[in-house]
Amino acid sequence: MGSEIYKKAFDLSEKIKNKQAVVGIIGLGYVGLPLALEIIQQGFTTICFDKNINKVNQLKQGESYITDLPSTNIEQALATGRFEPTAQFEQLHEVDIIVICVPTPLDKEGNPDITYIISAVEQISLHIKEGTLIILESTTYPGTTRDIVGAAIEQQGYTIGGNSFIAYSPERIDPGNSSFNVTNTPKVIGGMTKECTDLAQLFYEHALQTKVHRVSTPEVAEMEKLLENTFRQVNIALVNELSKVCHTMGIDVWEVIDAAATKPYGFMRFTPGPGVGGHCIPVDPKYLSWAGQQHGTAVTLIDAADKINESMPQFVVERLTNYLRLQSKKLEKADIIVVGAAYKPNINDVRESPALPIIQLLQEQQCTLHIIEPFIDIVQGIKTVELTADLVQQADAVLIITNHSSIDYELIDRHAALIFDTRQTAFSFENANYYKL
Repeated sequence: MGSEIYKKAFDLSEKIKNKQAVVGIIGLGYVGLPLALEIIQQGFTTICFDKNINKVNQLKQGESYITDLPSTNIEQALATGRFEPTAQFEQLHEVDIIVICVPTPLDKEGNPDITYIISAVEQISLHIKEGTLIILESTTYPGTTRDIVGAAIEQQGYTIGGNSFIAYSPERIDPGNSSFNVTNTPKVIGGMTKECTDLAQLFYEHALQTKVHRVSTPEVAEMEKLLENTFRQVNIALVNELSKVCHTMGIDVWEVIDAAATKPYGFMRFTPGPGVGGHCIPVDPKYLSWAGQQHGTAVTLIDAADKINESMPQFVVERLTNYLRLQSKKLEKADIIVVGAAYKPNINDVRESPALPIIQLLQEQQCTLHIIEPFIDIVQGIKTVELTADLVQQADAVLIITNHSSIDYELIDRHAALIFDTRQTAFSFENANYYKL
């Protein structure tokens, strides 16, 4: 029996080394699709699964739906013959390695929603074959890999570490980041057994050619990912609160940060903004907070940071109101240009973007809104428009929420009656009525 169990791990390891292992990617969003394309470049065959038939069809036609992922990359992957997008989960039986890259949002009460993971695991349980390695990459609370993925596979009669292998390796994709990607960002791996960790490490080293850091359990790896983004959330909250204090004291918070950043140790530069957005920073700390509550531990610092960041849209609108008053204007029914709605520059993702509550607050004031968003057609039911001199000249104010690099800031500088920049845009505005957060 021992030699038979060892043989399953040995067979899969040989398949990985020879690049004969077929890889299945479940979830073709910002994480799964770039991962699949890189794995294909390294010579592996991938079958990529998604329930969204529109996404699958776009990929089959060589079209990308991710802003910083050109369609040529999809076309090249298809040309290799090793890229198969599909909505047919029965094909999971054909793969040797399964990587789960599905969303893990919050529910209406702000608690973890892992229904996408559960759905993926249900499909895997129905179609898995012996000797398969399953890796969960979706961000989640500690215990998910063992209690959800591992338990489901064991219920099918498999032995974890024997004829089935399970590990957790958190995704570290940063959309729009041209410096770091799946190949030069180290992978953290925690398997349910040593054999699971060994195989997951071997896979990533061959499929991504990247460094791997092993940890003792999936729970450590799961908590590590929550720490990464909670660290950012807390520090962003710190500078956001500092920006409020500096504003009341007449101090330029950006100059303060620039001065502090000259210290070569003990300080890491974070900058204020209109809030936090995306699929990680606003969400992951809530997973950590929830997990703490389940074990009777309050995470007061994290909860406080969350409240500070969530207060920033209101603070932005209050500041805009005050700047309009300086020109004897009211926010109510004002003509406002909103620049940027995505949660970060140069992408088309509005998930949890602080632009959305800001736009909602402006709509409640019956403002006439013109949204300049080069990557998105409709935001909050408003069709985005082109930036023109006439549009800027007729507006009461220009509110910069997302500093896309393609925006003509010089045009704004020349023609705007008032500019409120919440992002310290990399442009030297000379407008007399230019204000920054």
